[in-house]
Amino acid sequence: MWNCVRVCSDEPARANILAMNFCSQCGKAVEFRIPPGDHLPRYVCPHCGTIHYQNPRIIAGCVPDHHGRVLLCRRAIEPRLGYWTFPAGFMENRETVQQAAARESLEEAQAHVQIGSLLAVVHVLEAHQVHMFFRAILPKAEFGIAPESLEVGLFAESEIPWENIAFPSIEFALRRYFSDRAAGREDYHFTTAERRPRM
Repeated sequence: MWNCVRVCSDEPARANILAMNFCSQCGKAVEFRIPPGDHLPRYVCPHCGTIHYQNPRIIAGCVPDHHGRVLLCRRAIEPRLGYWTFPAGFMENRETVQQAAARESLEEAQAHVQIGSLLAVVHVLEAHQVHMFFRAILPKAEFGIAPESLEVGLFAESEIPWENIAFPSIEFALRRYFSDRAAGREDYHFTTAERRPRM
C-alpha cells in the first residue's frame, strides 16, 4: 500500500527534488509517493510502475597550470555571466571524471590539458550536485575563447580576481590549490558549499 499520509504532508521532501508531472516511459501522470520498500518519496507512475529516481549530477573540472600561472575563463553564459572560473561542467555518460575535466578545458578554453591528482570534492546540496576538481598541467600556453567564455587567460596567484569568482566551489578549490602548492603538497579536500546568491 502507498503511504498516503506521509506523501500528503511531505512538502520539504518534494522541495528537494526536481518537479515532474509525467512519466518519461509511458507519458501518464506521476504521483509523489513512497514506493514499497523505500524510505523516501519519489515520483512514481501508477500506470506502468516506473519509479523515477533523481540523483546528484557530477560537475568535473580542473585547475590548468602553466609554469605557475593558472588558466581561468570569464563566463559568457548564465549562471554568473561575466564572472571567472576555471574550466568545469557537467560530466557526460560514457566518460570518466578525468576525461570530463579535460573535455571541459577544450570546450571552454580550447586548451589541451594533462589531468593530474584529485584536488577537491565539493558537495552543493541545494543544487543536487557534486563538484570534482583536479590539478592539471597546461603544457603549452595555447588557449582561446570558446562559445561559453568571454575571456580566457593565465593568472598568477596575486592576479586572481577573487571578488569576481563565479562559484564558492571554484574559490574553495583555487585557494586549496595555491596553499597546497606553496606547501609542496598535493592533498585532496572535501567541503559542502552553498550556491552563490543571484545578483
